[in-house]
Amino acid sequence: MPSAPSATAQAYARLAEVFPGLTVTELGPAQPFPQGGGWVAATELAAGGAALEAFLAWDDAQIVRDYDHQARPDVVASFGLHRYAWPACLLITVPWFLHRRVPRLPVTHVSYDRTGDGMRMAVRPPDSFACLPGDPAALLPGARVVGDEEALRAEVRAAIAEHHEPVLAGFGPRARRRGRALWGMVTDEVVEGLWYVAHLLGEDEQRRARRELELLLPGATRPYVGSAAFRELTGPDGAALPTRDRASCCMFYTVRPEDTCVTCPRTCDADRVTKLMAAAAS
Repeated sequence: MPSAPSATAQAYARLAEVFPGLTVTELGPAQPFPQGGGWVAATELAAGGAALEAFLAWDDAQIVRDYDHQARPDVVASFGLHRYAWPACLLITVPWFLHRRVPRLPVTHVSYDRTGDGMRMAVRPPDSFACLPGDPAALLPGARVVGDEEALRAEVRAAIAEHHEPVLAGFGPRARRRGRALWGMVTDEVVEGLWYVAHLLGEDEQRRARRELELLLPGATRPYVGSAAFRELTGPDGAALPTRDRASCCMFYTVRPEDTCVTCPRTCDADRVTKLMAAAAS
């Protein structure tokens, strides 16, 4: 008999529709994780050994190939952590945003491959997930009903922290970053990942994502650093241009000093307006 759909299956299917660059495959109860090729288990990244070195070798080669620049080892590790944490956060934030369901996905439940045409993640269906009263998924095995939206937001923060704490322990020494700097990176991946996906879902959903993320990360929610940090600039035509201030730096400026990210702390507001106007025009 086919297994019943998981609490997160619909959200991951919708994610693939709007963002084909990331596909999430939920494994059956006895189905093994993919092996070979570029697949790496999150547990291997957390262990910080040979598998992590091989993972970062891909980033090292990509930087040389695309930018003709040999990056510092800590910059390579920062790139690698960003490229894992960005989709890993979506495994939790997208089901929450779309269906108010928050899966618990420890590192034992996730495997990742970014060496093909896009990013792929294989996920063991969560042993437990949080949801709100009245959700039909509350009848599924592993459901934990919480009282209200704020309790559910606390579940989001806890689930992301549970997954990333061991991952940061693996990447941290190579990235030459510690506690606050590493959690600043995770904070940025939570916000910018969901904000981007919500943009693909439409303007209304992007505005809703901003409100939801401001409530999720209002500040003083350890181990996360700061708030969602959204703000608006004004374009030459008077139009409002939404932006945010990153809690961390991705170190891209060490590769291309003239080409900083639009949300980078190093990018002044005048340059942000220019970049945002160019993006809107394109």
